[in-house]
Amino acid sequence: MSLLSPKLNDQLRFVLFTDGLLLLMLAAAMLLPMLVDGVAGNPDWATFGMSAAATAFAGGGLMLACSGHKPAMSQRTGYLFTVSAWLAVAAAGATPLYFSSAGLSYTDSFFEAMSALTTTGSTVIVGLDSYPPGLLLWRSLMQWLGGIGIVVMAIVLLPMLRIGGQQLFQSESSDISGKPVPRLLQMVERISIVYLALTTACTFGYMFAGMGLFDAVNHAMATLATGGFSTKDASIGYFNSVGVEVVGIVFMVAGALPLIWYTQIFRSGGGSLQQERQIPLFLGVLGGAILLMVAWNVLANHMNVWHALRISAFNVTSVLTDTGFATADFSSWGSFPIGVFFMLYLIGGCTGSTAGSIKIFRWQILGSGLVRQLRRMVMPHQMFQTRYGRYPVEEGTVHGVHAFFFMYLLTLFVLTVLVMATGLDFLTSISAVAQAMANAGPGLGPLVGPSTNFGNLPVAAKWLLDAAMLLGRLEIATVYVLFLGSFWRT
Repeated sequence: MSLLSPKLNDQLRFVLFTDGLLLLMLAAAMLLPMLVDGVAGNPDWATFGMSAAATAFAGGGLMLACSGHKPAMSQRTGYLFTVSAWLAVAAAGATPLYFSSAGLSYTDSFFEAMSALTTTGSTVIVGLDSYPPGLLLWRSLMQWLGGIGIVVMAIVLLPMLRIGGQQLFQSESSDISGKPVPRLLQMVERISIVYLALTTACTFGYMFAGMGLFDAVNHAMATLATGGFSTKDASIGYFNSVGVEVVGIVFMVAGALPLIWYTQIFRSGGGSLQQERQIPLFLGVLGGAILLMVAWNVLANHMNVWHALRISAFNVTSVLTDTGFATADFSSWGSFPIGVFFMLYLIGGCTGSTAGSIKIFRWQILGSGLVRQLRRMVMPHQMFQTRYGRYPVEEGTVHGVHAFFFMYLLTLFVLTVLVMATGLDFLTSISAVAQAMANAGPGLGPLVGPSTNFGNLPVAAKWLLDAAMLLGRLEIATVYVLFLGSFWRT
């Protein structure tokens, strides 16, 4: 007798049906790099064609086998769909990389695909400057698609799943509480239009700053997705252009702000109060970190002020927004910057953006809760409430944030120990895991820093970092809940 309830069996079929639909969409996306390679005369066009056919066959098969089972979206269905979708799309997205002329192992291909779709930006590839255009475009396209997928998940699905305080955005920020499906689809459409418009503007910005069309398109997709994949081994530093770096800073920040906020500005001339409260703190942290690094590089590393401002502004913005572009090896600036950048890994951007990590709003709630606890110690008989700006926060939301912090730090420490067991040192291990969970791109130190990549890591370490990228991108609890026996039996 099956341990799964009949209702769960129906939910599994619905999840597989939806996964099949995503695979069909991914197969369609593979046709674009196939066309680019075909025009360029690169033989990998056939690889993309076969990969698209295989992905479409798998997606269509799932849809046909599981059609007719469409239960209402529930928390359990949401958990299953979120995890299975990212795994299925990453496995399919790795296929063109594995069978291409690049000669990547499946471990490296899956690592690259997972890094792209989670908008992490860590890479195992050396020699990007001479890579076929189709493969370069495919990496960037996966990041771009992953970026919009993350935003949709963050504002539509996660608040409903009540993960780590995300329910705070259910009624005011996301405006989806109790809304019918047509309203949700309308919201997704508006966000997608904003995302495409910002990407287009970024493309023209890069071209105006001196990039060619192909490089501009690839870097624009990676910038708005806060992903950080480049067409060059030296990343943005290859172009050695102040104009390119300024455009990058502007649009990295744009990608780290809530996309739904833009839609509200265009509709009514003002953004949601819930999300606007994130933005000042985010910008304040960004400005403070830039000034701190400028001061350090001037005083400790004896740089002139202009050069210190230039490299500090770009690299701090890249790390805080979890983009992963680099113009300098900031891990060589000294021990103090390493500590600062590690902290920036754990802060991240705003909820509803493409940026990863813990997110600004959780730090705000945690700080408010800390103040409340200190005030209780002074006045134990008086009632105090955690607040987010001027608004009170429910206890359930506060507990969700506390649970998220505990799971995040525990996962960081456990995965760090496991990565160290593969033979890597402590700095390499903890920075690699931290950047993977934050979806930030480069690590710290000589092995995984901005001037190197992840290609020389042991195979086991790469798979552990795959898990870290997925856990960080899907808010951790989404994955852990699947390991509960009661999840499958209830």
